[in-house]
Amino acid sequence: MTKEDIVKAAFKVWGRDLYKTTSLNDIALELGVSKTALYRHFRDKEALLDAMYITFFDENAAFLKKTYMEAVDFSIEKEAHLFLLKAIAEYYIRNGDAFIFSLFRVHSSRDRDSLDGEFLKRGIDFRRLVQEKGRSSVYPSTMQLLLATLFCCVADFHHQRHGLQEPYEEIVSGVLAQINDRIDKGLNLDAGKIAALDYEALEKQVSGTEYDDGDKNTLLGAVAEAVAEAGPWDASMEMVAKKSGLSKSGLYAHFKSKQDMLAQLFITEFSRMINFAKKQIETSEIPEAQLYLAIISIVSYLRSRPEILVAIDWIKTRDLEFGKGASSQILRAIKSLKLEAIKNVNPHYLLEIAQWMLFMIVNTLAWWSQKPEGPFPGKNIIWAKNAREIPDESFRLLFRFVALGMEGLNL
Repeated sequence: MTKEDIVKAAFKVWGRDLYKTTSLNDIALELGVSKTALYRHFRDKEALLDAMYITFFDENAAFLKKTYMEAVDFSIEKEAHLFLLKAIAEYYIRNGDAFIFSLFRVHSSRDRDSLDGEFLKRGIDFRRLVQEKGRSSVYPSTMQLLLATLFCCVADFHHQRHGLQEPYEEIVSGVLAQINDRIDKGLNLDAGKIAALDYEALEKQVSGTEYDDGDKNTLLGAVAEAVAEAGPWDASMEMVAKKSGLSKSGLYAHFKSKQDMLAQLFITEFSRMINFAKKQIETSEIPEAQLYLAIISIVSYLRSRPEILVAIDWIKTRDLEFGKGASSQILRAIKSLKLEAIKNVNPHYLLEIAQWMLFMIVNTLAWWSQKPEGPFPGKNIIWAKNAREIPDESFRLLFRFVALGMEGLNL
């Protein structure tokens, strides 16, 4: 047994449970050895996680290096983005264990600052493709929108195939085609109608509406604070009890379990967001305006509730298990919007589109309000201090991308 064998087993075993636990006992059992045998190679599980971190970047960079070197020489930025994006997507489709590790140990908000630096050490400077020439604001770059779409689609793919064997070539090609279609066309709406919208008036309408939280639940507020602080898996009942002023035993009068507590939090917040957006949507009969009102309403809701934004940022890849029946309740809430732009589609596609839009919104709010450490290309970038400072123009751009794909970025 080598260090490489242990690292490979750790990706497989811990990834299987989505890193909810990182027990060395599980690794030993998978390899058929004693836990003591693992200590001959790694002093503790943190050392093993560090080795996995290095292995992830080494293997990822090795797969992408040739494509990256070709992409930076492209004269047309769009072509460079799409060329590199296809390679990134292929790597994550073929390497589900690496993808899961990237979600929970690399691309989380806690580790984001070091992401670019790790690739830079290996000769890949993604920052050159994140900030386009001529852009000097906090608006999401083309590459940021493309990567967010990629991660959402690949997460859905692995979610559906959880536990199945490695995908066949035709499956890989099919997923790549789906991602390309989403990026190229978005929802394939009418470009003329999208360009004709009075965005400022729609934004003013939403900003002038206060979210009525008459049914405010202070206990769920304590749950949200705990999740925002520690993440859904490390947010303990003890933390919630302390924040709410209740005893741990007192929490069980409200929640059957920690899973039930998290389910109630997220179902309640999803429903509130949807209801807030629905009230705005009902003020217009124009399908394209309805869709933008839905997006900017959710943006407004999350701007006003920073603890909920952070909590949802933890689960935007949809890998938190809510428990039986929770997903169907969220789907029913989403279907109740009855948006003309996405009606008459099958429930799975509707849920997929709704989750994609939410993923894009949360990604923009959470990413651009977190200034990375160290140098970043584009001296004129204006980093927002918080989600409230991100301009509405950012979400006009996001909306046009959702509605039209790459074409929308040129409007």
